[in-house]
Amino acid sequence: MAYDVIIIGGSYAGLSAGLPLARARRKVLVIDAGQRRNRFAAASHGFLTQDGVPPAEIAAEGRAQLMEYGSVDWVSAEAVKAEREADGFYITDRSGKQYSARVLILATGIVDVLPDIPGVTELWGSSVFHCPYCHGYELQRGRIGVLATSPLSMHQALMLPDWGTTTLLLNEAFEPDEEQLAQLGARGVALERTPVTRLEGDPLEVLLEDNRTLSFAGLFLAPGMRLPDLVSQLNCETEEGPLGLFIKTDPMKATSVPGLFACGDAARAAGSVPLAVGDGAMAGVAAHRALMFGY
Repeated sequence: MAYDVIIIGGSYAGLSAGLPLARARRKVLVIDAGQRRNRFAAASHGFLTQDGVPPAEIAAEGRAQLMEYGSVDWVSAEAVKAEREADGFYITDRSGKQYSARVLILATGIVDVLPDIPGVTELWGSSVFHCPYCHGYELQRGRIGVLATSPLSMHQALMLPDWGTTTLLLNEAFEPDEEQLAQLGARGVALERTPVTRLEGDPLEVLLEDNRTLSFAGLFLAPGMRLPDLVSQLNCETEEGPLGLFIKTDPMKATSVPGLFACGDAARAAGSVPLAVGDGAMAGVAAHRALMFGY
């Protein structure tokens, strides 16, 4: 079946993109692999009217509301191949089934690339975080650690004293220069240079190479970002952000490929639920305009 629009990714950006298209009575297909980026977090924060609600509940309610519109179909599958032809886009899922549409929206999200330290993956989203606006308040001004992954970790270290007493664990990722040391000192950030060997427990404990243990209410780090293979298959332009590549778009979320739009964490240098929802709404409206008036 041919659709007006295919949306790859059924999380917050994709759901939001689908809504204006559904309300315009366009035929929409959402292809979703069920791998929300924030699936490890117990609660989502900072989203107006949904503050503190479990992320899965927000996504489930969004899907239920979108599927009330009869012109929307949903496929729970992983899209593994994307091609652009003269008449539109052709998407193939892992089972080999193919779908086509005049316009395509990428709302795929990104894959977080975490440091190879025992305990980081297991504690990701519960006591190890990346966004202080999403998780800092709940730490109740307790002791906070920042695990450096690159010089960009300076930004986190300078922000986090607003949420609690902060220690920057350099972990041999970089060494602050004199100016940076002065900035850290002005914000009251302590430094720990001994490398980290592992993370454990609840409450969180950071084990160091010299056998010392530091306890924190929470630990923040800046993960690397990896885009899905579909982006390179479609040959759309990307940009280098602070943590990795993201899809380059114009203010209306159009990519360098005619008829292809991108939104959410894959298409901006910073991400959160409210930002993803706003991004998706813009992409959905822009996709509808492309259907009406061309690329």
